[in-house]
Amino acid sequence: MKLKSEIMDEAAVRRSMTRITHEIIEKNSGVSDLVLLGIHRRGMPLAAMLKENISRFEGKEVPVGSIDISLYRDDLTELGNAPAEGKSEIPCDITGKTVILVDDVIYTGRTVRAAIEAVFHYGRPKNIQLAVLIDRGHRELPIRPDYVGKNIPTSHTEVVSVMVEEYDGETGVRLFQL
Repeated sequence: MKLKSEIMDEAAVRRSMTRITHEIIEKNSGVSDLVLLGIHRRGMPLAAMLKENISRFEGKEVPVGSIDISLYRDDLTELGNAPAEGKSEIPCDITGKTVILVDDVIYTGRTVRAAIEAVFHYGRPKNIQLAVLIDRGHRELPIRPDYVGKNIPTSHTEVVSVMVEEYDGETGVRLFQL
Protein backbone atom coordinates (compact mmCIF):
# COMPACT_ATOMS: atom_id res chain seq x y z
CA MET A 1 0.00 0.00 0.00
CA LYS A 2 1.15 3.49 -0.79
CA LEU A 3 0.49 6.42 1.55
CA LYS A 4 -1.78 8.85 -0.24
CA SER A 5 -2.31 11.44 2.50
CA GLU A 6 -2.51 12.10 6.21
CA ILE A 7 -6.14 12.95 6.83
CA MET A 8 -6.01 13.78 10.55
CA ASP A 9 -3.27 14.20 13.12
CA GLU A 10 -3.77 13.60 16.84
CA ALA A 11 -5.06 17.13 17.47
CA ALA A 12 -7.65 16.79 14.70
CA VAL A 13 -8.80 13.41 16.07
CA ARG A 14 -9.19 14.90 19.54
CA ARG A 15 -11.13 17.89 18.17
CA SER A 16 -13.48 15.56 16.29
CA MET A 17 -14.01 13.41 19.36
CA THR A 18 -14.71 16.53 21.43
CA ARG A 19 -17.33 17.66 18.92
CA ILE A 20 -18.91 14.19 18.86
CA THR A 21 -19.05 14.27 22.68
CA HIS A 22 -20.94 17.57 22.64
CA GLU A 23 -23.33 16.22 19.99
CA ILE A 24 -24.02 13.11 22.10
CA ILE A 25 -24.73 15.22 25.18
CA GLU A 26 -27.01 17.54 23.22
CA LYS A 27 -28.94 14.84 21.35
CA ASN A 28 -29.56 12.87 24.55
CA SER A 29 -30.30 15.90 26.77
CA GLY A 30 -27.43 14.91 29.03
CA VAL A 31 -25.84 11.58 29.76
CA SER A 32 -28.39 9.76 31.94
CA ASP A 33 -28.74 6.09 31.00
CA LEU A 34 -25.96 6.21 28.37
CA VAL A 35 -23.64 3.27 27.85
CA LEU A 36 -20.64 3.49 25.50
CA LEU A 37 -19.54 0.29 23.75
CA GLY A 38 -16.41 0.35 21.62
CA ILE A 39 -16.42 -2.13 18.76
CA HIS A 40 -13.32 -4.35 18.92
CA ARG A 41 -10.66 -3.15 18.41
CA ARG A 42 -10.05 0.49 17.59
CA GLY A 43 -13.51 1.56 18.71
CA MET A 44 -12.50 0.79 22.29
CA PRO A 45 -9.93 3.60 22.74
CA LEU A 46 -12.30 6.00 20.97
CA ALA A 47 -15.07 5.06 23.41
CA ALA A 48 -12.64 5.70 26.28
CA MET A 49 -11.93 9.14 24.79
CA LEU A 50 -15.65 9.91 24.73
CA LYS A 51 -15.97 8.75 28.35
CA GLU A 52 -13.14 11.08 29.42
CA ASN A 53 -14.72 13.99 27.54
CA ILE A 54 -18.15 13.35 29.08
CA SER A 55 -16.61 13.23 32.53
CA ARG A 56 -14.81 16.52 31.89
CA PHE A 57 -17.83 18.31 30.39
CA GLU A 58 -20.67 16.88 32.47
CA GLY A 59 -18.90 15.81 35.65
CA LYS A 60 -20.57 12.38 35.38
CA GLU A 61 -19.19 8.92 34.77
CA VAL A 62 -20.69 6.95 31.90
CA PRO A 63 -20.22 3.17 31.76
CA VAL A 64 -17.89 2.13 28.96
CA GLY A 65 -17.27 -1.36 27.64
CA SER A 66 -16.50 -3.24 24.47
CA ILE A 67 -18.36 -5.46 22.06
CA ASP A 68 -16.80 -8.28 20.09
CA ILE A 69 -18.54 -9.05 16.79
CA SER A 70 -16.54 -12.05 15.59
CA LEU A 71 -19.39 -14.55 16.10
CA TYR A 72 -21.97 -12.22 14.52
CA ARG A 73 -20.23 -11.59 11.21
CA ASP A 74 -22.14 -12.45 8.05
CA ASP A 75 -19.03 -13.72 6.27
CA LEU A 76 -18.22 -16.62 8.60
CA THR A 77 -18.77 -19.16 5.83
CA GLU A 78 -16.26 -17.30 3.63
CA LEU A 79 -13.54 -17.38 6.28
CA GLY A 80 -11.19 -20.35 6.17
CA ASN A 81 -10.93 -20.90 9.91
CA ALA A 82 -13.52 -20.19 12.55
CA PRO A 83 -12.96 -16.76 14.02
CA ALA A 84 -11.32 -16.53 17.39
CA GLU A 85 -13.95 -15.53 19.89
CA GLY A 86 -13.03 -12.26 21.53
CA LYS A 87 -14.42 -11.03 24.74
CA SER A 88 -17.16 -8.48 25.05
CA GLU A 89 -17.10 -6.45 28.23
CA ILE A 90 -20.55 -5.11 29.00
CA PRO A 91 -20.20 -2.79 32.02
CA CYS A 92 -23.83 -2.93 33.20
CA ASP A 93 -27.30 -4.13 32.31
CA ILE A 94 -28.06 -2.41 28.99
CA THR A 95 -31.80 -3.09 29.04
CA GLY A 96 -33.66 0.22 28.76
CA LYS A 97 -30.44 2.21 28.23
CA THR A 98 -29.19 4.22 25.28
CA VAL A 99 -26.24 2.28 23.89
CA ILE A 100 -23.78 4.21 21.79
CA LEU A 101 -21.67 1.97 19.59
CA VAL A 102 -18.29 3.52 18.84
CA ASP A 103 -16.13 2.53 15.87
CA ASP A 104 -13.19 3.95 13.97
CA VAL A 105 -14.44 3.67 10.36
CA ILE A 106 -17.79 2.89 8.80
CA TYR A 107 -17.61 1.45 5.31
CA THR A 108 -20.15 -1.14 4.14
CA GLY A 109 -22.14 -1.18 7.39
CA ARG A 110 -21.62 -4.90 7.96
CA THR A 111 -19.52 -4.46 11.11
CA VAL A 112 -22.22 -2.24 12.62
CA ARG A 113 -24.93 -4.77 11.72
CA ALA A 114 -22.95 -7.46 13.52
CA ALA A 115 -22.41 -5.16 16.52
CA ILE A 116 -26.14 -4.43 16.78
CA GLU A 117 -26.88 -8.15 16.73
CA ALA A 118 -24.23 -8.70 19.44
CA VAL A 119 -25.74 -5.95 21.60
CA PHE A 120 -29.12 -7.69 21.58
CA HIS A 121 -27.41 -10.81 22.91
CA TYR A 122 -26.81 -8.86 26.15
CA GLY A 123 -30.16 -7.11 26.57
CA ARG A 124 -32.76 -4.88 24.95
CA PRO A 125 -31.60 -1.27 24.97
CA LYS A 126 -34.02 1.63 24.66
CA ASN A 127 -32.13 2.65 21.54
CA ILE A 128 -28.79 2.22 19.83
CA GLN A 129 -26.81 5.11 18.37
CA LEU A 130 -23.62 4.99 16.33
CA ALA A 131 -20.56 7.21 16.63
CA VAL A 132 -17.71 6.85 14.13
CA LEU A 133 -14.53 8.80 13.64
CA ILE A 134 -14.53 8.30 9.85
CA ASP A 135 -17.36 7.71 7.38
CA ARG A 136 -15.90 6.63 4.05
CA GLY A 137 -19.17 5.84 2.26
CA HIS A 138 -19.92 2.76 0.13
CA ARG A 139 -22.71 1.39 2.34
CA GLU A 140 -24.10 -2.03 1.46
CA LEU A 141 -26.69 -1.94 4.24
CA PRO A 142 -29.11 0.84 5.22
CA ILE A 143 -27.06 1.97 8.22
CA ARG A 144 -26.22 5.60 8.97
CA PRO A 145 -24.09 6.88 11.85
CA ASP A 146 -25.61 9.38 14.29
CA TYR A 147 -22.25 11.06 14.95
CA VAL A 148 -19.39 11.40 12.47
CA GLY A 149 -15.97 12.90 13.05
CA LYS A 150 -15.12 13.30 9.37
CA ASN A 151 -16.60 12.21 6.04
CA ILE A 152 -13.93 11.02 3.61
CA PRO A 153 -15.18 10.06 0.14
CA THR A 154 -13.04 7.13 -0.99
CA SER A 155 -12.74 4.66 -3.82
CA HIS A 156 -12.81 0.91 -3.26
CA THR A 157 -9.06 0.84 -3.98
CA GLU A 158 -8.28 3.08 -1.02
CA VAL A 159 -7.86 2.10 2.61
CA VAL A 160 -8.54 4.38 5.57
CA SER A 161 -6.25 3.58 8.48
CA VAL A 162 -7.12 4.92 11.93
CA MET A 163 -4.24 4.74 14.35
CA VAL A 164 -4.67 4.93 18.11
CA GLU A 165 -1.95 5.26 20.73
CA GLU A 166 -2.91 2.02 22.50
CA TYR A 167 -2.29 -0.17 19.45
CA ASP A 168 -0.18 1.88 17.05
CA GLY A 169 1.94 4.13 19.26
CA GLU A 170 0.39 7.23 17.68
CA THR A 171 -3.00 8.72 16.93
CA GLY A 172 -4.13 9.85 13.50
CA VAL A 173 -5.86 8.90 10.27
CA ARG A 174 -4.13 8.09 6.98
CA LEU A 175 -5.38 7.26 3.51
CA PHE A 176 -3.58 4.57 1.51
CA GLN A 177 -3.86 3.49 -2.13
CA LEU A 178 -3.84 -0.26 -2.78
